[in-house]
Amino acid sequence: MTKSFLLPDLGEGLTEAELITWLVQVGDTVELNQVIAEVETAKASVELPSPFAGTVLALHAEEGSTVEVGSTIIDIDTGEDAVTEERTPVLVGYGVAGEGKSRRGGRKAAAAPAPGDRPLASPPARFVARQEGVDLADVPATGTHGEVTRDDIAAYLTRPKPVEATTDETRTPIKGVRKHTAAAMVSSAFTAPHVTEFVTVDVTPTVELVEKLRANKHYQDVRLTPLALVAKALLVALRSNPSLNSEWDEANQEIVTKKYVNLGIAAATPRGLMVPNIKGAHALGLKDLAVALNGLTTTAKEGKTGPEDLADGTITITNVGVFGVDSGTPILNPGEAAILCFGAIRRQPWEFEGDIALRSVTTLSLSFDHRLVDGEQGSRFLADIAAILADPMNLVALA
Repeated sequence: MTKSFLLPDLGEGLTEAELITWLVQVGDTVELNQVIAEVETAKASVELPSPFAGTVLALHAEEGSTVEVGSTIIDIDTGEDAVTEERTPVLVGYGVAGEGKSRRGGRKAAAAPAPGDRPLASPPARFVARQEGVDLADVPATGTHGEVTRDDIAAYLTRPKPVEATTDETRTPIKGVRKHTAAAMVSSAFTAPHVTEFVTVDVTPTVELVEKLRANKHYQDVRLTPLALVAKALLVALRSNPSLNSEWDEANQEIVTKKYVNLGIAAATPRGLMVPNIKGAHALGLKDLAVALNGLTTTAKEGKTGPEDLADGTITITNVGVFGVDSGTPILNPGEAAILCFGAIRRQPWEFEGDIALRSVTTLSLSFDHRLVDGEQGSRFLADIAAILADPMNLVALA
């Protein structure tokens, strides 16, 4: 019998996915849990295993197309006798796409067979189509029996004309990570009342501490950067400023304050902006935190970040300093109360012990949700982070 595989919800309430590659074609024999396609959601690249064993009868989506959750993507003849059962199959696991997978190149997926060569249309509709020079096959049909009506032709003739591309413009479809990021940022910007505060701080002691730790035998196998100290300072400052690690629950009209910290790190990846997070970052020492940061950013840059790494973040750091930028006013990651922006560290004249000296100086900015965080709370939190970076001994004092 023929069984249809519907695109499942791949997690986090996603509603669609882009079909990147078919790994089977019509006529192929597939086994249970054999990977049949690779799709890209707004969060990750995912391999789809077949929930059935049998012969591929039809592929219902083309490579590069966007498919809605619940839509049929493939029909498989299982060779079983027809019985009455649920049409929606159970997805038996899926995983993040890895490297080295074989791909069938240069092939388009087979489309579902057309019901007939001649479109259905009433005689009056055909007459109008001939007069207007309209190909009925191009007209979406809304008739009761699937036929093209005169109203359909009128709607087709008055439809917005597609924008013609010019040599001076490049048009890129909005989909995948870019589409998800845009929706999330618009939702955050127009839902949470943002406030951004700034502080410029002499971080010379932090820079010197990083250099000393790099020479320490316990850190020989760790790539330690100032970002790790900034992250640790944030985690310590949260202990006395818990409102910065909370969430506004609109549905239940509650403020959810979290005792754990899943620290998000904004990362530029080949697929666009992503914010993977370190689960349980509050429990990590400096060395383990540095290792986790390196692993997180490396995985993101290689495009291997999984959906589970992007879920359940509680607060975020964005490091614009790596681009030579001094500061910014970042938009909150949806569901979070705050995001810290870490700017470039620059050598510049600074008042130090009653004199002017060249010091390592950076600017920190903090955006927070004013529904959750009062101005005083946000200011104290940012000041605590700055105090730790100005004198890392405060890591001990404030802890």
